[in-house]
Amino acid sequence: MDIRLIPAPIAITFAPDPEGREDFKREFDSLSESDDDAIGQWLKIARARGETKDTDQVMLTLITELHRKVDQIISKLEKNEKLPVPLDVDVDIEGINYDYFSIKEPLLEARQRYYGRISMPTFPKRDVAVYFEAVDRQHAMIVILHHRDRKEWDGYVAARERTMIREMKENHEPASPANNA
Repeated sequence: MDIRLIPAPIAITFAPDPEGREDFKREFDSLSESDDDAIGQWLKIARARGETKDTDQVMLTLITELHRKVDQIISKLEKNEKLPVPLDVDVDIEGINYDYFSIKEPLLEARQRYYGRISMPTFPKRDVAVYFEAVDRQHAMIVILHHRDRKEWDGYVAARERTMIREMKENHEPASPANNA
């Protein structure tokens, strides 16, 4: 199998999901709808009415995220925190591309379906829910990502590619794939 992968300093938590567990499906849906909290709903309505057109979008995003953080702190203090579904394995991702990724350790079973959460180093920082299928012991193909998460994933892959190209230019190395599987 020959897949070009770009180095990426991210991690994944996952568990096998051959039967399509209901708690995984519920979490998958809830993680993709993270904007559907109270502040997110209010903001959507305000945008739809055109009430935010004269607002600095960067400041609005920062204030919204601060509000969400305050809500998280309050939930923790009041013991109302919504905990993620426990997953079996935590491992670093070694390389990524638009449809595949590889993990550092041989922990997968070929043709097995898995559910996982990838910690994205984006702003706002969040976990992206993903269903994937193992190609071999270390390589996986992404099977399902929500539309919004797909955009974020693809943007991150492109950013990592640009970083890799910039580093190669600085080192005066010829462009070549970072990883071959």
